[in-house]
Amino acid sequence: MRDVDMVVIGAGAAGIAAARALVEHRVGSVVVLEARSRVGGRAWTYRKGSHQAGGIALDLGCGWLHSADTNEWAALAPSLGFAVDTMLPPWERPAHRANFGPGEREDYHAAWSSFYARIADAEARNSTARMSTCFEPGNRWNGLLGAMVTYINGAEADQLVIAEYARYRDTEINRRIAQGYGTLIEAYAAPLDVRLSAPVTLIDHSGPRLRITTPQGDVTARAAIIAAPPGVIANETLRFTPALPGKLAAAHALPLGVADKMFLAVDEADDLPIETRLYGATDTVETGSYTFRPFGRPVIEGYFGGKFARALEHEGDGAIAAFAIEQICAALGNGMRKRLHPIIESAWARDPYALGAYSYGGEGAAAARATLAAAVDGRLFFAGEHCSEVDFSTAHGAYRSGVTAASEAISALQA
Repeated sequence: MRDVDMVVIGAGAAGIAAARALVEHRVGSVVVLEARSRVGGRAWTYRKGSHQAGGIALDLGCGWLHSADTNEWAALAPSLGFAVDTMLPPWERPAHRANFGPGEREDYHAAWSSFYARIADAEARNSTARMSTCFEPGNRWNGLLGAMVTYINGAEADQLVIAEYARYRDTEINRRIAQGYGTLIEAYAAPLDVRLSAPVTLIDHSGPRLRITTPQGDVTARAAIIAAPPGVIANETLRFTPALPGKLAAAHALPLGVADKMFLAVDEADDLPIETRLYGATDTVETGSYTFRPFGRPVIEGYFGGKFARALEHEGDGAIAAFAIEQICAALGNGMRKRLHPIIESAWARDPYALGAYSYGGEGAAAARATLAAAVDGRLFFAGEHCSEVDFSTAHGAYRSGVTAASEAISALQA
């Protein structure tokens, strides 16, 4: 395509933040190469209907501004024309009455509190035990607690090492944007030179300038920021020459967890409680969680995590929605069936440019993150939520890693 000063590989939250920082510091020409036909990466807002016709934005990727009081995307939103919604998230309000009989709500919350008290105690001891050791044997709520773990982490409790999980930093302030998180990141990318449908297959760093191979042609550059998920490095969709065996091993050691979303349109939705969550089941990990009428809209948002989400993806397109409809009808009555209409569902594990939703605190995760974040030869720099020591799994963690990588690149270019 051309010769440039800096190439950013990946137009997700990390890559866009990195590219904006480079442009603002006037390092020379900057181009962003994105494999997909859209900007945003795992921040993906699907638009149902046109804005002019009252269409709505549905976040299939990140949707919550976690740690919103310190989140850079939340701070940027007003300047880009986005209002930050302050309604409390559904998980901070009572679940649907169909989930709990007399006294069961209190019993569940007691089980939840006890479970996390045991996790906190293990954290204080810097325990290398798995989170699964914190379940109370035989507790009636272990299935639902386990499902919640998969929603939060994208992986089961037996995959989470407590000391690694404890590194995650959270102020527990959660906010949203009605127009969509993905739309916000897309807006921030607007001034950049982004080349879509340009997956990078090879980075040759053997010569005085980098040579970066894409189906649209080669780019040469002084330096590059690689903001691609670890799975793309692990399966060598993106290769390096000379090879980087340390990066490859670290990428294999840090697989992404799976969290998928699904949206249903609802006819005559006014009888459903706004922003109320229904668990499809309360006695198994293999269940969806359904939020009725987010933002008051006539839709249901479903959420699925871990191995169960991966298994539903494996069944093919439409399997998540079909499962969701069965669970909702079992809870609210079969009369709901004719009122529910699938809109769209994600499949992050099947996405060749994601291979999962976000990273989690598994065995050796911190060491793998550090290895993946480390620069190579003052010319290759790395970013992404998986590179963040304490903000992993979040779009603001991705942002921060992108800014850090850009700062390292700027220093190297100016040396």
